[in-house]
Amino acid sequence: MADTGLDKSLVPAHRYPGRLARMWDSDFVFNFRKSPIAIVAAVVTLVLILSAIFAPWIAPHEPFNPATWDIMSGNSRPMVPNEFTGKVFLMGTDEQGRDIFSTILYGMRISLFIGFSAVIFAMILGITLGLLAGYVGGWTETIIMRMADIQLTLPSILVAMLIFGVAKTLIPFEYQDRVTMWVLILAIGLSDWVQFARVVRGTTLVEKNKEYVQAARLIGRGPGAIMLYHILPNVLNPVLVIATISLALAIIAEATLSFLGVGMSPTQPSLGTLISQGQQYLLSGDWWILVFPAATLLALALSVNLLGDWLRDALNPRLR
Repeated sequence: MADTGLDKSLVPAHRYPGRLARMWDSDFVFNFRKSPIAIVAAVVTLVLILSAIFAPWIAPHEPFNPATWDIMSGNSRPMVPNEFTGKVFLMGTDEQGRDIFSTILYGMRISLFIGFSAVIFAMILGITLGLLAGYVGGWTETIIMRMADIQLTLPSILVAMLIFGVAKTLIPFEYQDRVTMWVLILAIGLSDWVQFARVVRGTTLVEKNKEYVQAARLIGRGPGAIMLYHILPNVLNPVLVIATISLALAIIAEATLSFLGVGMSPTQPSLGTLISQGQQYLLSGDWWILVFPAATLLALALSVNLLGDWLRDALNPRLR
């Protein structure tokens, strides 16, 4: 039988755009390209994250190795030659001679690692409990959602401090410095799972009554498979938005805990620890020890938050 259709070999290649071209022309990328705030926020976020990842190669000094400290270069002002050594530091040094720019890069690595890990932990816990509450219902839903309601009545930072304090008392003293980072991740994650669970539960209540879920039941798929392979993919859009915004909140929560002295130790300082140490020198005139870490934290949290706000609007079908 002769092929009466159009011979694709006779059609110019430009009529069939590739995958990258189709992605570039998609509504999602188009909305991103038309939003200057989203572009700036994405660039700032990407630069800060890459700077933290490649800190060992970017930082001019290794700030937490005492062998590299130069006491004679202590309290050097930004971009001003030190009166004793003549060395110039981009963001100055502290009283021990540690380069502030290097300490910010290394401290940002710790803050980002704790923030990402806490959000992933909270997301996994919240999605799991939200799916169970929305799909199973009954006493399971009642218990999970009442737990969420109780936690919402308490400020998240107080919940994190309570969990951190309880965990530290259960850990032997000689191991506390080694596990502080993981205790922080646990504390921040357990204080932030409620938002994920509530959104996933609400979406699951809608999705479980749709035809594709009923069809999955008819062919004999179990509740676990239905939740994992059918309902979960349809609840990820709002979850990604919450995760982006929660990342900024987790970074701020870690900085707050470290600033209050219940976070990272001075031997492994995060941005919050650097701010806590820097505020001690503010009145003495060494403003750069506080201002530069605080400005980095502000830029990181603000850019991630703005990116999350844009993502929320871009994935909202009512605004399309």
